[in-house]
Amino acid sequence: MNGQGAGAIRKALGSAFHAGVYKAVLSDPTAKDARYRKITLVRQAKGGYLLEKLTKAQAFHEHLTDEAAAAFLEEALSSGFKQYNGWDEQHEYSIRVTSKGKVLSNRAPANRAPTPETSHDREKQYILPEGAPIPPLVDLGIFTKEGKVANPMRDKYRQINRFLELIADETDKLPDDRPLRVIDFGCGKSYLTFILYHFFTEIRRRAVDMTGLDLKRDVVVNCSQIAERYGYERLRFIEGDICDYQSDLPVDVMIALHACDVATDHALMQAIRWNAKLIFCAPCCQHELNAQIASDEFVILTRYGAVKERIASLMTDAVRANLLEAMGYRTQIVEFIDMEHTPKNLMLRARYADSPAERRRAALREVERLCAAFDLNPALLRLIDDTLP
Repeated sequence: MNGQGAGAIRKALGSAFHAGVYKAVLSDPTAKDARYRKITLVRQAKGGYLLEKLTKAQAFHEHLTDEAAAAFLEEALSSGFKQYNGWDEQHEYSIRVTSKGKVLSNRAPANRAPTPETSHDREKQYILPEGAPIPPLVDLGIFTKEGKVANPMRDKYRQINRFLELIADETDKLPDDRPLRVIDFGCGKSYLTFILYHFFTEIRRRAVDMTGLDLKRDVVVNCSQIAERYGYERLRFIEGDICDYQSDLPVDVMIALHACDVATDHALMQAIRWNAKLIFCAPCCQHELNAQIASDEFVILTRYGAVKERIASLMTDAVRANLLEAMGYRTQIVEFIDMEHTPKNLMLRARYADSPAERRRAALREVERLCAAFDLNPALLRLIDDTLP
């Protein structure tokens, strides 16, 4: 859009989006194949706006300051959406960008405005619905003993359901003629392990043999006692290191949530050795490449410490995803939880697909070019060197 059109949008938003607007909606995407079909902003009691971006199947959330929300709306109307509607207590505001770039705005009495209180939490059909006490969620303080979500824990409740959504999308493809075998590397206090066991056994009605592995003996003892108290007979916890763990039986699902630095790479290597059908990995503390990364051509990316750290972290996960592709997996990197809660919000989700050799080689070549450009020698590449196609 030209400068004149952008100026008209900015002027229209100056009246149509202000501190009193409690809800705003962007609709009618410019592109027919746009990723997001609708975007909603809802005023939060603590300040700022909750941004919800809706695809056909998913919702993504982010918290924005007032200034960031205004900038976002201006950019979206300039390049992504044709229609804006906003509501305060007295008026409904509308902005329409025509196909020729003309900006039309209007203000009308808000006699049909939606309620200021967002209801998306109640409307969304969560995998773990309210109404029935789930032992791990009660112990976490997320559910009351009556099965209701405690108000201060709604964000955590959404995070847990998001975790299950990412897994549920893939587990329908797993074999159903025997118990599923699941390993959770670096399980820690294991709340998500317990919740996943509940999901498989009580919601999906699947037999499952699950193992949680952790280095800390007191954690393993405590988790074992909790599993016994819940009656989770086929969930066991053992003390040990990821590198040394052996399984006599095939593993269907490998989970590694926040295994630190190269421990993630060892977890991935174990899954590759087992030909695990599904891998769910939320890496953290990606220090290895931050200590290696160097480039004469792209020194701008390594000069500033904070930028270098983030670039190295993203490169680490991109390399891991591509190396999984090189080993026959179809891999995605998806948002796990909202950036507001932690910057460690990415999950690698991989499904073994026995990909064609050319696809595998192409994925490997991309890693090799990146390593050459930035003088990298990532752990997972070293670990799988002998098994590469």
